[in-house]
Amino acid sequence: MAQLSPFQSPTPTLSPAPFNPSQIQPSRALPFVGAPPVGAPSGSAGPAARIPATGRAEGGDPHTILPQPPAGKVAIGMSARFGEKEGLIPRGLIWRVFADRPEASGAYPLVAEAADPAPVFFLSPGGYVVHVAYGLASVARRIVVGEESRREQLVVPAGAVTLHSDVADRPLPAEKVTYDLFEGSFLQGRASSRPYYRGAIPGDLIILPAGDYYVVSTYGDGNAVIQADLAVAPGKVTDATLHHRAGEVTLRLVKVAGGNPLPETQWSIGTPGGDSVKESINAEPTFVLAEGEYTAVARFEGKTYSKVFNVESGTNGSVEVRVGEQVTPDALDTQDGSGD
Repeated sequence: MAQLSPFQSPTPTLSPAPFNPSQIQPSRALPFVGAPPVGAPSGSAGPAARIPATGRAEGGDPHTILPQPPAGKVAIGMSARFGEKEGLIPRGLIWRVFADRPEASGAYPLVAEAADPAPVFFLSPGGYVVHVAYGLASVARRIVVGEESRREQLVVPAGAVTLHSDVADRPLPAEKVTYDLFEGSFLQGRASSRPYYRGAIPGDLIILPAGDYYVVSTYGDGNAVIQADLAVAPGKVTDATLHHRAGEVTLRLVKVAGGNPLPETQWSIGTPGGDSVKESINAEPTFVLAEGEYTAVARFEGKTYSKVFNVESGTNGSVEVRVGEQVTPDALDTQDGSGD
């Protein structure tokens, strides 16, 4: 894959695959909408022994026989699929049943809830709204319960994405990369301005409503930021690897080459166009910077020194600024408009 500049939007390596719900790590990859029912497990909602890796159910509907309801109640067997022709969702579902008419306060009473993949609700005849959430995807359906038990099946068009980043084909440590996901398409100019999911890390399995998204990958705390469009398909996992072009740079102000760094040095890094990238007060600050040319400006004991340096993708190193490399007033004006 061609390597792009940090201000371009690369096409990630995408590998749509059958959705295997057993990969889910609920504690960090299933940001459920609302809280699970009291007493319900926080992760898996039941065994998936009869659910193949593709998510397709053996034997069709899970409710072959509905249990006998209590007197005055009707049994409603619920289940959900990824799509009309996709498999059953075998775990991670949160079900809630509300009355379809509000109370005097305006709230809709919660009648029942469950965290099973295919619960059976015993309901009195009447109208209800059934809501099911799976990760960040959810649907609701109004049902009318009569005198006979029956089965209801909802379609939750959800997929998932796992994200990774590398530099020069070397995977980046998970603790140095974060992702924000937005709805829409960055390349087509129809992207949301607010993150749909914030702060994902490499390897997270993030369950989303099926659709188009774009991801912003941030490497370190400098300007190594890239964007890419991706599509989430129902019942599929999209595995995307984003290719950064960046390097880690450690700055040192020294009196002689290879000498000890001077403490409490005030640093600023700028681009050739005069844009400020990072600032720090540290003897040896380390920054992750996108590939390109920069100027490091060091201020120490009332004097200012600078050095132009280049960052090459995949190359980490040290930049020494030597005392005596005094910045001229013109150069300072380029950096921050000051001449001290």
